[in-house]
Amino acid sequence: MAVHRPATPLDARSLYAAYPFLPGAEALLEPDRVSIRSLLDDPAYSRPRAIGAARVLAAADDPRATRDVAELDRAGPEERYLSFLFAEIVLAAAPSAAGLRRWAVAEAKRTYARLADAPVEELLEVAGRLGFAAEPAGNGKVALPLVDYLRLAVPIREADFRLSRQEVEHGKVRVGRVRAARLVQEAIRLRLGVALPLAEEVRQRVREQEADLFRALAERTPAPVARTGPGATIVRPELFPPCIRKMLRMLQSGENLSHAGRFGLAAFLHRAGADFESIVDAYRGAPDFDESITRYQVEHITRHDGGAGYTPPECDTLRSHGLCFREGDPGAERPADRLRDEMCFRPDLRHPLQYYRWKGGKVVEPERESATGPGEARGRPAAPGRSRSTDRR
Repeated sequence: MAVHRPATPLDARSLYAAYPFLPGAEALLEPDRVSIRSLLDDPAYSRPRAIGAARVLAAADDPRATRDVAELDRAGPEERYLSFLFAEIVLAAAPSAAGLRRWAVAEAKRTYARLADAPVEELLEVAGRLGFAAEPAGNGKVALPLVDYLRLAVPIREADFRLSRQEVEHGKVRVGRVRAARLVQEAIRLRLGVALPLAEEVRQRVREQEADLFRALAERTPAPVARTGPGATIVRPELFPPCIRKMLRMLQSGENLSHAGRFGLAAFLHRAGADFESIVDAYRGAPDFDESITRYQVEHITRHDGGAGYTPPECDTLRSHGLCFREGDPGAERPADRLRDEMCFRPDLRHPLQYYRWKGGKVVEPERESATGPGEARGRPAAPGRSRSTDRR
């Protein structure tokens, strides 16, 4: 991604154009205020709308923001801000939160790419306007109050961001400029991941006008498709156990799914007969989705042991990871998903694939015993060709 490092500190106009999520960025439009109705309908704003739609689709295709958005690079300050505002409004009205979450990640990563190469003064300015008390700490370092550091660093998975590995002095954490930019990236992601409050009239208007855009976003998370060849079977998502249905909903809504959940979902879909592309597609709603990394990980899970694949975790293991939803999911849209699933409470049920069989789904048996996957409970070896925890009953 091309990043242009400014030679001098940014003036307010340039600052808001580069960082349109900052409080006060609406000053770019003064003295001419633009109403939401005008932004959505007025032909004079067709270009900002087009750029905003491009930002949304670019984020859906590439949430890591590794590619430039050509329309954005050619836009002036007002157009950049209006396109950002249009994207924010549209995604707040979207039927699914997945688009908003991925857009928040992409915009945050795009900002990181700039801040990591910008003067430290610019980084401090952005952090300060976002409400974090960052200050210069000498030698190109930045100091953050401990509470701010923890708030931003806890959601970051990398071990290097653990507090035990940081330089802490007098209640402040000192980090290098690049790490500080990564923390600001997290602040932006958190800020943009919260949908704008919209009146119901505006929400319905946007959904009608941007139906094509919403369809394009929905296509990024299609239903699983059965693979072809020996052992091929029909994949029936409506028969999946509550835990698997919940994992899919989390990804489709743009929520972050734990490592154990991602592993379990891929392994389950593989044994339920889903093809490789469908399994990869299931993760497209993840806020940190990366095509190449996901393909590598899915390939490792599904083609392990000569194509047998890893066995999904057992019910006890899923419960230990907080991934069992047999009591129902109160936040689910479908009433059926909010209800307690009595089958899950049968004492002889030990595995999600067992549940799928009992419901009438077909499980693809590996040609030989599959290896134990990460987090799977240890036990007695299973007979060849059978999973030890999915026995037919």
